[in-house]
Amino acid sequence: MSSPYEIVVSGVVGAAAGVLSGFLGIGGGALIAPSLVLLLGIDLHRAQGISLAALLPPVGLPAVLAYRKVGVRVKVLLVVALVVGFVVGAPAGAWSAHRVPGLQLRWAFAAFLVLAAFNAVRAKPTVDRDEPEAAAPVRRLWLALPIGILAGVMSGMLGVGGGLVALPMLRRFLHLGRLEAQATTLAMMLPPIGLPAVYVYAREQGGLPWELLGAVAVGFVIGAGGGARLTSRVNTHSATLVYAAFLVVMAITLVVGG
Repeated sequence: MSSPYEIVVSGVVGAAAGVLSGFLGIGGGALIAPSLVLLLGIDLHRAQGISLAALLPPVGLPAVLAYRKVGVRVKVLLVVALVVGFVVGAPAGAWSAHRVPGLQLRWAFAAFLVLAAFNAVRAKPTVDRDEPEAAAPVRRLWLALPIGILAGVMSGMLGVGGGLVALPMLRRFLHLGRLEAQATTLAMMLPPIGLPAVYVYAREQGGLPWELLGAVAVGFVIGAGGGARLTSRVNTHSATLVYAAFLVVMAITLVVGG
């Protein structure tokens, strides 16, 4: 049974992840799992299971609606292809995670965050459409399936929502603008696409702490809408720097905390 302190901390972590998710278009797992490890001393494997399970409900819906309110639309076929790929890759990643010792998993997670930060900073803004009135054309739609598979594998492996992988690839290979790519990754995570991975985590660990993941989910819903409303008021360069700095800080604290 989780303590009131653990539940409150989990809710705050979920709210912070929701703000970042709405603001940056990521799933929030990059904050949830390492924060639970550092603040509550939870094993990383368990924290990743909590993160994935908390993101199963459509917790990003307030953010998606906020994007629509400012005129950002997502392409249904693109989201469907990403979802199919994700569902295929996620359980494989979750199974692999439980074959990696905790310390090595921490370092792998930290390396992944640093790489994502580096790619975000060096990426060229191929279509810089912060203005919501027009959407970038989707080219090479067939690439959405392998992007979804890779996002699913990394999500299951590291307990992240998948947006960390999908977002930069959607911008680079499908030439989506920042807001359009962020809205697309959030829409991808509206269905319970992480369910196969959560099942693997729950089976491997003999269950999950439902009180904590429920608190994370509630906090996430509260924070997501506010984060999405903020993103349309911040330019691409500033948002990218915030995104990269956040990833590096989480990587350092995760390694130092271990």
